[in-house]
Amino acid sequence: MERLEKRLLRYVAYDTQSDENSNSFPSTDKQLILLRDLKSEMEQLGLTEVAMDKYGYVTGTIPASEGFESAPVIGFISHVDTSPDMSGANVHPRIIECYDGKDIPLNDSLSMTVEDFPELAFFKGHRLITTDGTTLLGADDKAGVTAIMTLADELLHNSSHKHGKIRIGFTPDEEIGRGVDYFDVKAFGAQYAYTVDGGMEGELEYENFNAASAKITIQGRNIHPGSAKGKMINALQVACDLQALLPVGMRPELTEHYEGFFHLIHLSGNVEKAEMAYIIRDHSKELFEDKKELLTAAVQYLNKMFGKEVIVLELRDQYYNMKEMIEPHPEVVSLAEQAMKEAGVVPLIKPIRGGTDGARLSYMGLPCPNLFTGGMNFHGKFEYCSLTSLEKCFHTLLNLTRLWAEQA
Repeated sequence: MERLEKRLLRYVAYDTQSDENSNSFPSTDKQLILLRDLKSEMEQLGLTEVAMDKYGYVTGTIPASEGFESAPVIGFISHVDTSPDMSGANVHPRIIECYDGKDIPLNDSLSMTVEDFPELAFFKGHRLITTDGTTLLGADDKAGVTAIMTLADELLHNSSHKHGKIRIGFTPDEEIGRGVDYFDVKAFGAQYAYTVDGGMEGELEYENFNAASAKITIQGRNIHPGSAKGKMINALQVACDLQALLPVGMRPELTEHYEGFFHLIHLSGNVEKAEMAYIIRDHSKELFEDKKELLTAAVQYLNKMFGKEVIVLELRDQYYNMKEMIEPHPEVVSLAEQAMKEAGVVPLIKPIRGGTDGARLSYMGLPCPNLFTGGMNFHGKFEYCSLTSLEKCFHTLLNLTRLWAEQA
């Protein structure tokens, strides 16, 4: 556990926040600082074929044990960026040696309560890392990076572990949906892979949302309110009207399990001009398409009402449900289940109410389920990571390398 803790604390000290408003790739240069340092660390550990391409992707190889060269090549992938939702700069982690199951003070004025976060009960007795309540932690996904790098360290310095060729990869910009835009699956050279980017201990995910983003620009017409009748078009009011046309029950705070949603994530502007941004999610491809059509129809309805194109809608698909890409390869899931059980973990197979790089990679020809890390409450000041669960994640990965080698 000590190796894992030291690595995670070192990695979360890097500010690697991505920026959805940037047109560059990676979206922020600061991600490259950690990526370059990971490349150097990989070289120091003794990985081969270590490379960092012009997009910032860092990859390397753990060579196969003698006699296992014919085993399937598997990969482990994590992202280094943290969410734009909250600052990841100047993170001050706090260690809880043995969590007592009670409310956790983060600072003098903020606590993480059992009432608000009942899943804390599971972690009683665990060693935890929390924030100080002023930033996110960055366990998403530096916990995954930590598990993979510690796996490489172990395999390269303990020849008793038998395994086939293993490829590892670290990506930028996952949090803004661009993480594998330029990822070269063919060059990566794995037959199967796993993103190590999940949360709760035992999570094994191969169903995720279909996802789209919607950017909306509303051009109003500002007239003095005293003489505005029949002339003014209040862009902010149009935004409110558009939101009101979408089903109330299809919001994130009112949905769960396989239910999809429209999520208004940005609204700004004034009477003259306003901008909105939505994310649209659904596990069902049919219902996903229905939601996009509903938003499009709402925009068309309002434009028709005004007699002109007051609203401009830009819809972009981001990723799709990987289930149909994973199901033809049941062994990629069954071996992960077995690896977890051997590590003392109860597998929790459930749909992801989100997405991972693995979803897109699966459609790019690399079947890629998602594995837990022990990180929780991602993207905010209540984020924490169970080092106890992260250690089980490490052992799950270690078991997977052996189980895949036995497929030779």
